[in-house]
Amino acid sequence: MRIDLHAHSNASDGTDTPAELVRNAAAAGLDVVALTDHDTTRGHAAAAAALPEGLTLVPGAELSCRLDGISMHLLAYLFDPAEPELLAERELIRDDRVPRARSMVAKLRELGVPVTWEQVARIAGDGSVGQPHIASALVELGVVDTVSEAFGGDWLADGGRVYVPRHETDPFDAIRLVKAAGGVTVFAHPAAVKRGRTVPEAVIAELATAGLDGIEVDHMDHEPATRARLRGLAAELGLLVTGSSDYHGSRKTCVLGEYTTDPEVYGEITRRATGAFPVPGTGGA
Repeated sequence: MRIDLHAHSNASDGTDTPAELVRNAAAAGLDVVALTDHDTTRGHAAAAAALPEGLTLVPGAELSCRLDGISMHLLAYLFDPAEPELLAERELIRDDRVPRARSMVAKLRELGVPVTWEQVARIAGDGSVGQPHIASALVELGVVDTVSEAFGGDWLADGGRVYVPRHETDPFDAIRLVKAAGGVTVFAHPAAVKRGRTVPEAVIAELATAGLDGIEVDHMDHEPATRARLRGLAAELGLLVTGSSDYHGSRKTCVLGEYTTDPEVYGEITRRATGAFPVPGTGGA
Protein backbone atom coordinates (compact mmCIF):
# COMPACT_ATOMS: atom_id res chain seq x y z
CA MET A 1 0.00 0.00 0.00
CA ARG A 2 1.12 3.56 -0.77
CA ILE A 3 -0.26 6.01 1.79
CA ASP A 4 0.12 9.81 1.70
CA LEU A 5 -1.31 11.46 4.82
CA HIS A 6 -0.87 15.18 4.07
CA ALA A 7 -2.33 16.89 0.99
CA HIS A 8 -4.13 20.15 0.28
CA SER A 9 -6.85 21.22 -2.16
CA ASN A 10 -8.06 24.65 -3.18
CA ALA A 11 -10.43 24.56 -0.21
CA SER A 12 -7.38 26.08 1.50
CA ASP A 13 -4.10 26.83 -0.28
CA GLY A 14 -3.67 24.05 -2.84
CA THR A 15 -4.35 24.49 -6.55
CA ASP A 16 -6.27 21.24 -7.23
CA THR A 17 -9.97 21.05 -6.55
CA PRO A 18 -10.83 18.26 -4.10
CA ALA A 19 -12.02 16.13 -7.02
CA GLU A 20 -8.82 16.78 -8.98
CA LEU A 21 -6.76 15.96 -5.91
CA VAL A 22 -8.20 12.47 -5.47
CA ARG A 23 -7.99 11.74 -9.19
CA ASN A 24 -4.35 12.85 -9.18
CA ALA A 25 -3.70 10.73 -6.10
CA ALA A 26 -5.04 7.66 -7.88
CA ALA A 27 -2.99 8.48 -10.97
CA ALA A 28 0.11 8.73 -8.76
CA GLY A 29 -0.45 5.15 -7.63
CA LEU A 30 -1.65 5.93 -4.12
CA ASP A 31 -3.96 3.59 -2.23
CA VAL A 32 -4.74 6.09 0.56
CA VAL A 33 -4.66 9.89 0.61
CA ALA A 34 -5.54 12.28 3.44
CA LEU A 35 -7.15 15.62 2.63
CA THR A 36 -5.75 17.98 5.28
CA ASP A 37 -6.65 21.50 4.27
CA HIS A 38 -5.76 24.29 6.66
CA ASP A 39 -8.36 24.65 9.41
CA THR A 40 -11.24 23.50 7.21
CA THR A 41 -13.09 20.36 6.16
CA ARG A 42 -14.91 22.14 3.34
CA GLY A 43 -13.40 19.95 0.61
CA HIS A 44 -14.21 16.58 2.16
CA ALA A 45 -17.61 16.02 0.56
CA ALA A 46 -16.43 16.85 -2.96
CA ALA A 47 -13.35 14.65 -2.57
CA ALA A 48 -15.44 11.73 -1.31
CA ALA A 49 -17.92 12.12 -4.16
CA ALA A 50 -15.13 11.95 -6.74
CA LEU A 51 -13.11 9.11 -5.21
CA PRO A 52 -11.87 6.70 -7.86
CA GLU A 53 -12.29 3.00 -7.18
CA GLY A 54 -9.35 1.60 -5.25
CA LEU A 55 -8.43 4.86 -3.50
CA THR A 56 -9.33 5.50 0.15
CA LEU A 57 -9.81 9.04 1.50
CA VAL A 58 -8.80 9.94 5.06
CA PRO A 59 -10.72 13.08 6.10
CA GLY A 60 -8.55 15.46 8.09
CA ALA A 61 -7.32 19.01 8.58
CA GLU A 62 -4.09 20.85 9.35
CA LEU A 63 -4.64 23.03 12.41
CA SER A 64 -2.72 26.28 12.88
CA CYS A 65 -1.10 26.37 16.31
CA ARG A 66 1.37 28.56 18.21
CA LEU A 67 3.40 27.92 21.34
CA ASP A 68 5.75 30.44 22.98
CA GLY A 69 5.70 32.56 19.85
CA ILE A 70 6.56 29.65 17.54
CA SER A 71 4.11 28.70 14.80
CA MET A 72 3.46 24.98 14.39
CA HIS A 73 0.95 22.80 12.54
CA LEU A 74 -1.00 19.86 13.88
CA LEU A 75 -2.44 17.28 11.49
CA ALA A 76 -5.80 15.98 12.72
CA TYR A 77 -7.31 12.82 11.24
CA LEU A 78 -10.72 11.16 11.40
CA PHE A 79 -12.34 13.54 13.86
CA ASP A 80 -16.03 14.42 13.98
CA PRO A 81 -16.19 17.61 11.87
CA ALA A 82 -19.43 18.69 13.57
CA GLU A 83 -18.08 18.51 17.15
CA PRO A 84 -19.02 22.01 18.42
CA GLU A 85 -15.89 23.07 20.31
CA LEU A 86 -13.42 22.03 17.62
CA LEU A 87 -15.64 23.48 14.90
CA ALA A 88 -15.80 26.82 16.73
CA GLU A 89 -12.00 26.93 17.03
CA ARG A 90 -11.52 26.18 13.31
CA GLU A 91 -13.97 28.94 12.42
CA LEU A 92 -12.14 31.38 14.70
CA ILE A 93 -8.86 30.65 12.90
CA ARG A 94 -10.46 30.92 9.46
CA ASP A 95 -12.28 34.16 10.29
CA ASP A 96 -8.91 35.76 11.06
CA ARG A 97 -7.48 34.92 7.62
CA VAL A 98 -9.04 37.70 5.54
CA PRO A 99 -8.22 40.66 7.81
CA ARG A 100 -4.72 39.27 8.29
CA ALA A 101 -4.17 38.87 4.55
CA ARG A 102 -5.49 42.39 3.93
CA SER A 103 -3.02 43.76 6.49
CA MET A 104 -0.15 41.96 4.78
CA VAL A 105 -1.17 43.36 1.40
CA ALA A 106 -1.24 46.84 2.94
CA LYS A 107 2.27 46.35 4.33
CA LEU A 108 3.53 45.23 0.93
CA ARG A 109 2.05 48.30 -0.72
CA GLU A 110 3.73 50.52 1.90
CA LEU A 111 7.02 48.93 0.82
CA GLY A 112 6.30 49.83 -2.80
CA VAL A 113 5.20 46.37 -3.97
CA PRO A 114 2.26 46.88 -6.40
CA VAL A 115 0.22 43.94 -5.14
CA THR A 116 -3.55 44.42 -4.88
CA TRP A 117 -6.23 42.70 -2.85
CA GLU A 118 -8.03 41.86 -6.10
CA GLN A 119 -4.95 39.99 -7.33
CA VAL A 120 -4.67 37.96 -4.13
CA ALA A 121 -8.41 37.19 -4.12
CA ARG A 122 -8.20 36.04 -7.75
CA ILE A 123 -5.36 33.66 -6.91
CA ALA A 124 -7.24 32.31 -3.88
CA GLY A 125 -10.40 31.70 -5.92
CA ASP A 126 -12.82 29.68 -3.82
CA GLY A 127 -10.12 28.79 -1.31
CA SER A 128 -9.59 30.21 2.15
CA VAL A 129 -7.27 33.16 1.46
CA GLY A 130 -3.91 33.03 3.17
CA GLN A 131 -0.17 33.59 2.94
CA PRO A 132 0.42 31.15 0.04
CA HIS A 133 -1.86 33.25 -2.17
CA ILE A 134 0.10 36.39 -1.26
CA ALA A 135 3.30 34.48 -1.99
CA SER A 136 1.95 33.52 -5.42
CA ALA A 137 1.12 37.16 -6.07
CA LEU A 138 4.75 38.10 -5.31
CA VAL A 139 5.88 35.47 -7.81
CA GLU A 140 3.48 36.85 -10.43
CA LEU A 141 4.89 40.34 -9.89
CA GLY A 142 8.47 39.14 -10.16
CA VAL A 143 9.32 40.25 -6.63
CA VAL A 144 10.54 36.73 -5.83
CA ASP A 145 11.25 33.73 -8.03
CA THR A 146 9.39 31.08 -6.01
CA VAL A 147 6.72 30.69 -3.36
CA SER A 148 9.37 29.25 -1.05
CA GLU A 149 11.45 32.41 -1.43
CA ALA A 150 8.42 34.51 -0.48
CA PHE A 151 8.24 32.56 2.77
CA GLY A 152 11.88 33.40 3.49
CA GLY A 153 12.76 35.61 6.42
CA ASP A 154 12.67 38.83 4.39
CA TRP A 155 8.98 38.71 3.46
CA LEU A 156 6.18 36.51 4.86
CA ALA A 157 7.95 34.46 7.50
CA ASP A 158 7.54 35.16 11.19
CA GLY A 159 9.70 38.25 11.74
CA GLY A 160 9.65 39.21 8.06
CA ARG A 161 8.85 42.72 6.86
CA VAL A 162 5.19 42.03 6.12
CA TYR A 163 4.43 39.35 8.71
CA VAL A 164 1.18 39.87 10.62
CA PRO A 165 0.32 37.69 13.65
CA ARG A 166 -2.83 35.59 13.46
CA HIS A 167 -5.07 33.67 15.79
CA GLU A 168 -3.52 30.25 16.34
CA THR A 169 -4.52 27.53 18.77
CA ASP A 170 -2.36 26.42 21.66
CA PRO A 171 -1.22 22.93 20.56
CA PHE A 172 -2.10 21.40 23.92
CA ASP A 173 -5.64 22.75 23.51
CA ALA A 174 -5.70 21.50 19.92
CA ILE A 175 -4.77 17.97 21.00
CA ARG A 176 -7.51 18.05 23.63
CA LEU A 177 -10.10 19.31 21.13
CA VAL A 178 -9.21 16.75 18.47
CA LYS A 179 -9.27 13.91 20.98
CA ALA A 180 -12.66 15.06 22.28
CA ALA A 181 -13.86 14.91 18.65
CA GLY A 182 -12.60 11.32 18.30
CA GLY A 183 -9.60 12.20 16.17
CA VAL A 184 -5.88 11.41 15.98
CA THR A 185 -3.11 14.04 16.04
CA VAL A 186 0.27 14.16 14.29
CA PHE A 187 2.76 17.03 14.57
CA ALA A 188 3.40 18.20 10.99
CA HIS A 189 7.01 18.76 9.79
CA PRO A 190 8.23 19.44 13.36
CA ALA A 191 11.85 20.19 12.38
CA ALA A 192 11.30 22.22 9.19
CA VAL A 193 13.85 24.88 10.13
CA LYS A 194 13.74 26.50 6.69
CA ARG A 195 10.20 27.65 7.57
CA GLY A 196 11.35 29.48 10.69
CA ARG A 197 11.79 28.66 14.36
CA THR A 198 10.81 25.19 15.56
CA VAL A 199 9.89 23.97 19.02
CA PRO A 200 12.54 22.06 20.98
CA GLU A 201 12.34 18.31 21.34
CA ALA A 202 11.48 18.74 25.03
CA VAL A 203 8.19 20.33 23.90
CA ILE A 204 7.46 17.37 21.64
CA ALA A 205 7.90 15.16 24.70
CA GLU A 206 5.39 17.31 26.60
CA LEU A 207 2.95 17.09 23.68
CA ALA A 208 3.34 13.30 23.70
CA THR A 209 2.47 13.24 27.39
CA ALA A 210 -0.60 15.37 26.58
CA GLY A 211 -1.82 12.82 24.04
CA LEU A 212 -0.07 13.59 20.74
CA ASP A 213 -0.24 10.43 18.62
CA GLY A 214 2.61 10.91 16.19
CA ILE A 215 5.10 13.07 14.32
CA GLU A 216 5.53 13.56 10.59
CA VAL A 217 9.10 12.40 10.02
CA ASP A 218 9.42 11.76 6.28
CA HIS A 219 8.79 15.18 4.73
CA MET A 220 10.48 17.24 2.02
CA ASP A 221 11.59 19.87 4.56
CA HIS A 222 13.50 17.31 6.66
CA GLU A 223 17.06 16.37 5.73
CA PRO A 224 18.05 12.68 6.05
CA ALA A 225 19.88 13.31 9.33
CA THR A 226 16.85 15.13 10.71
CA ARG A 227 14.56 12.26 9.74
CA ALA A 228 16.85 9.79 11.50
CA ARG A 229 16.90 11.94 14.64
CA LEU A 230 13.11 12.33 14.65
CA ARG A 231 12.60 8.61 14.10
CA GLY A 232 14.69 7.95 17.18
CA LEU A 233 12.77 10.53 19.18
CA ALA A 234 9.47 8.97 18.15
CA ALA A 235 10.67 5.55 19.30
CA GLU A 236 11.77 7.03 22.62
CA LEU A 237 8.43 8.76 23.17
CA GLY A 238 6.20 5.99 21.81
CA LEU A 239 4.92 8.15 18.96
CA LEU A 240 3.74 7.00 15.54
CA VAL A 241 5.92 7.95 12.56
CA THR A 242 4.24 9.21 9.39
CA GLY A 243 5.46 10.29 5.98
CA SER A 244 3.71 12.43 3.40
CA SER A 245 4.10 14.81 0.51
CA ASP A 246 2.44 17.98 1.88
CA TYR A 247 1.11 18.31 -1.68
CA HIS A 248 -0.22 21.71 -2.77
CA GLY A 249 -0.71 21.11 -6.49
CA SER A 250 1.32 23.48 -8.68
CA ARG A 251 1.95 25.89 -5.79
CA LYS A 252 4.85 23.76 -4.51
CA THR A 253 7.34 21.38 -6.11
CA CYS A 254 6.41 18.33 -4.00
CA VAL A 255 4.49 15.53 -5.71
CA LEU A 256 1.86 13.16 -4.36
CA GLY A 257 3.43 10.08 -2.81
CA GLU A 258 6.87 11.70 -2.54
CA TYR A 259 6.97 10.35 1.01
CA THR A 260 4.57 7.77 2.41
CA THR A 261 3.36 6.23 5.67
CA ASP A 262 3.86 2.61 6.70
CA PRO A 263 0.61 0.60 6.39
CA GLU A 264 0.91 -0.59 9.99
CA VAL A 265 1.03 3.01 11.21
CA TYR A 266 -1.97 3.87 9.07
CA GLY A 267 -3.81 0.92 10.56
CA GLU A 268 -3.03 2.15 14.06
CA ILE A 269 -4.33 5.64 13.22
CA THR A 270 -7.61 4.21 12.00
CA ARG A 271 -7.83 1.95 15.06
CA ARG A 272 -7.43 4.89 17.45
CA ALA A 273 -9.96 7.14 15.69
CA THR A 274 -13.61 7.15 16.75
CA GLY A 275 -14.89 10.41 15.23
CA ALA A 276 -14.96 9.43 11.56
CA PHE A 277 -13.91 6.65 9.22
CA PRO A 278 -11.81 6.41 6.05
CA VAL A 279 -13.92 6.62 2.90
CA PRO A 280 -13.35 3.84 0.32
CA GLY A 281 -13.54 4.85 -3.34
CA THR A 282 -16.26 3.29 -5.44
CA GLY A 283 -15.59 5.07 -8.72
CA GLY A 284 -16.69 8.68 -8.29
CA ALA A 285 -17.35 11.39 -10.80
